[in-house]
Amino acid sequence: MSGGFPIDLVLFGLVAAFLVLRLVSILGKRTGFEQPVERVVPDAARRGPAAMASPVIDAVAEPVPPQGRALPDPASPVGQTLAAMAAIDRNFTPQRFLEGAEAAFGIIVKAFAEGSRTTLHPLLSNQTYAAFEAAITARENAGHVQRTDIHSIENATIEHAELHGSVATIAVRIVSDQVNLTVDAHGAPVSGADAVTEMTDVWSFERDLAQSDPAWRLVAAHSA
Repeated sequence: MSGGFPIDLVLFGLVAAFLVLRLVSILGKRTGFEQPVERVVPDAARRGPAAMASPVIDAVAEPVPPQGRALPDPASPVGQTLAAMAAIDRNFTPQRFLEGAEAAFGIIVKAFAEGSRTTLHPLLSNQTYAAFEAAITARENAGHVQRTDIHSIENATIEHAELHGSVATIAVRIVSDQVNLTVDAHGAPVSGADAVTEMTDVWSFERDLAQSDPAWRLVAAHSA
């Protein structure tokens, strides 16, 4: 968010390829999320040592679209900052940004939880990939496995926005329903529960709007 992933290497490769293709097809619409993300704080790293050692996913289902995607009031400070971003980059809209952020959230969480280094490597900066790879290695060494299923994204909102010159930073609050259960090599529960739990995460994306590269890079992530 593996060492015990219950499929053979051929199927594992197919799943990894599928995730990459989904990233291109879903995010390749100039939402700005079609390039590798940067400086991600692994979700497991901020949920304790047990989660850091063991996240894996056993489903590739797409999350249900969010029920709420409220945009900031245009007259609010955040709304005015978003308008200033649109003035720099005419392709930018808050709505399309949120759509891309939601898709990126699901794909990145799934790929990290699955432990697919092949999938993660082109999506992350070298620094971020190193953090993810270290978490995956720790999980494998511990012999832990975590099942992580995103059942739905209930809400996604732009919580904060900053513009320093042409460098834009947008924080997105994402409320999702997930199942997170960590088990050891014998199948005994280590943490979490086999039940749907509402989780709230805040992911911050950054991009230089003056550059031709449309990529929004994930620069911070934490649980709210």
